[in-house]
Amino acid sequence: MAFDSFASFIAMEGHGPYVWACYGVFFLLMAVLVLWSLRSKRAAVEACRRRFETTSDTGREAATGASATFARVNVSQD
Repeated sequence: MAFDSFASFIAMEGHGPYVWACYGVFFLLMAVLVLWSLRSKRAAVEACRRRFETTSDTGREAATGASATFARVNVSQD
């Protein structure tokens, strides 16, 4: 083992505070990123749901009006 005891592992020959602070900042930022991503996803899903609900109400009225035709078009392959 590289270190004689757990205390020397934590101290890391004087470099411990810097190393453990870097790990702490890294995990803190990763947790913030995960929470921010989940919140952003939830907001996007909610916005899509609201938009779907508003368009589904008005879409029924618009769908009964003009409708699209899907006619086959013969195109020359020359």
